[in-house]
Amino acid sequence: MASRNHPAECTLCRKKRLLEFHHLIPRKIHRRTFYRRNFTRKELNIGIWICRFCHKGLHKIYSEMELAKNFHDLERLRKDSKIKRHVTWVKKQKTAEF
Repeated sequence: MASRNHPAECTLCRKKRLLEFHHLIPRKIHRRTFYRRNFTRKELNIGIWICRFCHKGLHKIYSEMELAKNFHDLERLRKDSKIKRHVTWVKKQKTAEF
């Protein structure tokens, strides 16, 4: 489980920016019977710290159900071609670094 003491850089793009916590299984999905029966509360709350650019991109590219079904671990996120393309774009964006 990702610690609430977040790292200094985004888990996906590795930029030093303000970070947000992304649940690998989105919170909106937690109440569904399948997820309550097949995942512990601890597993449902696993997440990663990512920048706003990466976070917005994930939710723009995939629905919450798609994220829950197909991308509930970091390796799957990193291997996806659409997400890789977005992260490559994010890395090129100029923003104030912290």
